[in-house]
Amino acid sequence: MAAKDGDGWAYCERGHRHWGIHGASGLLAVHHDASGTPRVLMQKRSIWSHHGGTWGLPGGAIDSHEDAIPGALREAWEEAALSGEDLRVQGIYLDDHGGWSFSTVLAEASALLDAVPANSESTDLRWLSPEQITTKKLHPGFAETWPAISPALSPLVVILDVANIVGARAEHGWWKDRAGAAAKLVSEVSAFSSEGLRTTPDGLPALDRWFPFFTMVVEGAARDVPPLPGASVITAPGSGDDAIVQAVRDVPSWKHVLVVTADRGLRERVTAEGAMVTGPRWLLSQL
Repeated sequence: MAAKDGDGWAYCERGHRHWGIHGASGLLAVHHDASGTPRVLMQKRSIWSHHGGTWGLPGGAIDSHEDAIPGALREAWEEAALSGEDLRVQGIYLDDHGGWSFSTVLAEASALLDAVPANSESTDLRWLSPEQITTKKLHPGFAETWPAISPALSPLVVILDVANIVGARAEHGWWKDRAGAAAKLVSEVSAFSSEGLRTTPDGLPALDRWFPFFTMVVEGAARDVPPLPGASVITAPGSGDDAIVQAVRDVPSWKHVLVVTADRGLRERVTAEGAMVTGPRWLLSQL
């Protein structure tokens, strides 16, 4: 394995020629202002490059030892001098051509970060609104995937009804140690959060992986369960259902919100607040 061992042309099953022997990835950095209006960092490709003069994403061939995320972050640094420190990965969209694929890594930027052409592959970098993007001459690959990617610009918040999920898991003796069972779930979700969700319920944009914010609502005997990286914890002062409804209300309306519970009454309440709902089996099957 060596750096740049992915450089070279490859052909997909459609008969198209693509750059990247092992596939390619690119970074879609998006920043939302206080009102939720997104801006995407777009790159204008140099005339000499493949599909030169078009607008697309900083990106390129991944090496044999790289996954999509480190490959996209490396390319963003090489082409746009964009560091990954102020970015949070929120999803991956996979454009599979058969025998060759391009992974778009979506990442929320903390601000409209400074980005400049860092090598000869680009001539301009700009933060553009979705409306502005559609007025540009786009790279054909990006133009094809943009309609599928654009609904996923907003991050995903997953709110877990911990008591309900622990009950649905029905491990032997869980009712004797509700705090322990809740702590176990928080630990598992924390470890799982870095891997991403590979199965998403109906209603969410179809990404290969989502990397959501997990919010876990605990109540009763589990109130002292501490948070862990990737899994924040809300302690319900009273009704757990009321705390979950309030957690939904606290999420900005432009973000995707998914509540995991099997409680019929709670499902109706959070749906009325605009959230999507799925049952505990969906989560437990992925842990």
